[in-house]
Amino acid sequence: MKSHFFAYISKIRWLQRWGLKRNTVAENVMEHSWEVSVISHALALIRNCYFDGTLDVNAIVVAALYHDCSEVLTGDMPSPIKYHSPEITKAYKSIEKQAEHELLNLLPEKLQADYRPFMIEEELPKEHKIIIKAADTISAYLKCKMELAAGNQEFSIAEKDIEEKLKAINLPEVQYFLDTFTSSYELTLDELFKKNISISLKSDRT
Repeated sequence: MKSHFFAYISKIRWLQRWGLKRNTVAENVMEHSWEVSVISHALALIRNCYFDGTLDVNAIVVAALYHDCSEVLTGDMPSPIKYHSPEITKAYKSIEKQAEHELLNLLPEKLQADYRPFMIEEELPKEHKIIIKAADTISAYLKCKMELAAGNQEFSIAEKDIEEKLKAINLPEVQYFLDTFTSSYELTLDELFKKNISISLKSDRT
């Protein structure tokens, strides 16, 4: 039996995000999924290491990798449209759910039970969904910061709105990530390189 599963999900590289905004740097769903997975990994580890968490880090990372794969069937709907009204949100969520099941059913039958816990959003543990959603929001926030740093004011209001959403999440691991890692995103590669050299020199002296 042949399966089209991976051929389908590979197409998320052609889905562009932020479709209603002028972008300085384009972002596709595949690279966004990688970033959300990386940040989810960090948030889960931070919870476990610093805030007495017992999260299944690996399960969260795998679920984050697949969290937007259904968009290969639904497309990436911009948030202002997706959340324009309760009716539109409900209808889109229903379509997303159907798309998740359709993708899962493309897999060979013996593999479906192993993929299901990571691909069907409503079956994810609540804590896993919270971490992935937080990572998704941080990724959007970093995108806004990148665009603003490039002089693109198209993202100025979105940046403020997403910053408020991050505050509302009220998770210590989110605040830790923001305080520890995000300011570096405003540096150029040359600035990062110089700071790294400076840290290395200090380390050698000690």
